[in-house]
Amino acid sequence: MTSKRKDQICALLKGIETGDAASVAVVNPEKYIQHNPQTHEGGEGLAALFKRLSLTSPRVNIVRIFEDGDYIFAHTEYDFSQSNIGFEVFRFEDDLAVEHWDNIQQRQGPNRSGHTMVDGPTEVSDLDKTETNRVIVRYFADEILINRKLDKLKDYIDEVHFIEHNPRMSDGISALRSVLSDPTPKDGITIKYDRVHRLLAEGSFVLSVSEGSIDGVPSSFYDLLRLAQNMIVEHWDTTEAIPPRIKWKNDNGKF
Repeated sequence: MTSKRKDQICALLKGIETGDAASVAVVNPEKYIQHNPQTHEGGEGLAALFKRLSLTSPRVNIVRIFEDGDYIFAHTEYDFSQSNIGFEVFRFEDDLAVEHWDNIQQRQGPNRSGHTMVDGPTEVSDLDKTETNRVIVRYFADEILINRKLDKLKDYIDEVHFIEHNPRMSDGISALRSVLSDPTPKDGITIKYDRVHRLLAEGSFVLSVSEGSIDGVPSSFYDLLRLAQNMIVEHWDTTEAIPPRIKWKNDNGKF
């Protein structure tokens, strides 16, 4: 499914390849709120960032793009001086973007089940179940990710068909159970979810935006979940350390 706003954001993100300042015309510079701590405020900040990134001969691929009310959210591949996977979230007022969040992680993998961080279905289905799926993920995030009621994993995840794209994990729920188990760190990493800030949904896909820590380092977690018949059947994610406040280039916070 396409829409004007989706097309506008695709054009904006592809502008990273050329550094063309005109690609940020979708941004309202008078209202734009930037939540990437490493980017300056406003459309001018984006234009400068795109110009700088274009010097690395980047390639941008929008793998998946979704719409939820005034929000457009995209799952992206970036090949700059290194290869990264990201999620981009934009809030619109009328035809212009007025707020932006993102979460970028260096590409890793494939994982032990052979899945990359981006492969898998891209088309939205079950549009009539958007709100049902959002509610399911809300309870999943609260019970499983934050409160670690791991005995309820099978209430949310289809253990037979569950596909995992995290580069450190594998298909099925045993790997997820191991990572979330408390208190022993797994693979030298301790993951803690503290708060869900936002749940964005379109049909079979739901994006959960959360705050927590990895080995005590403040971090942001973006988890994209695909659902079928009221169960979670697939998962993609990125994690990013939140830089210390002294290094922020704007005052808006990561979330």
